[in-house]
Amino acid sequence: MASTRPGWDDDGADGRLRAVGHALFAFGLIAWMWVRSTLAYRTSFVLMTFGNFAASGLDFVAILLMFSRVDALGGFTLPEVAFLYGTCSLALGLADLLVGNVERLGARIRDGTLDTLLLRPVPVYVQIAADRFALRRLGRTTQGLLVLLWSVGRLDVEWTVGRVLMVPLMAVCGAVIFGAVYTVGAAFQFWAQDAAELQNSLTYGGNALLQYPPTVFARDLVRGVTFIVPLAFVNWLPALWLLGRPYPLGLPVWTAFLGPAVAALMAAGAALAWRHGVRAYRSTGS
Repeated sequence: MASTRPGWDDDGADGRLRAVGHALFAFGLIAWMWVRSTLAYRTSFVLMTFGNFAASGLDFVAILLMFSRVDALGGFTLPEVAFLYGTCSLALGLADLLVGNVERLGARIRDGTLDTLLLRPVPVYVQIAADRFALRRLGRTTQGLLVLLWSVGRLDVEWTVGRVLMVPLMAVCGAVIFGAVYTVGAAFQFWAQDAAELQNSLTYGGNALLQYPPTVFARDLVRGVTFIVPLAFVNWLPALWLLGRPYPLGLPVWTAFLGPAVAALMAAGAALAWRHGVRAYRSTGS
């Protein structure tokens, strides 16, 4: 039977571009539907967004409390730690907003509702990522962005063009890396059916780790988030180059610019894992 997904079976770049365009358009429609539903109760939306903003800001409050007793943490000043905090929080916030809902896949597999999504002429990943699109998650993104802007104005660095461009590049690459981790964790649920906590340990746990300088952690842990799950490319490596500080593992300076390559490789690996998971899925029969 011919596929009903526009451009899905077409050959060449044009067919792939049409498929991507169709997927993005579908994501926008589904997300907008949930946004309209949320904004129907504006007071509730404002309160939940503020609650998300305040809850995510408690981590930074803890950092402020620490610096009320010390002048430096692992050799880093408050603006430098705030810069690390802001970059990783912004990256995670963007990833969580756009694809964080894929962690619900396990529940859909268990209750059999995934079968319904497979029948629709829209990629399953797009449907799950956009399902129950929570605009209130902008609270985390906004909070991370505000801390980042505050820190940028207080860093003792010479703002060259390269350093200025590195900041948004970190946010984009970091969001892609976190999004890839979300996707791989969701793909694993095709077999495990309940691996959300493992996924959260890498996303939210990784975010908590990256908020602090690598100099306060054991070298083995730093190696793990550099070479095994390369979360260090979210902010540690590029931020240490921007701040003019050496990396604890003695890596060459050019590794600070590998963020886009690492993000692309992780996104490609996540896409393969997801595709393999979908192909291996067997209906619950319910």
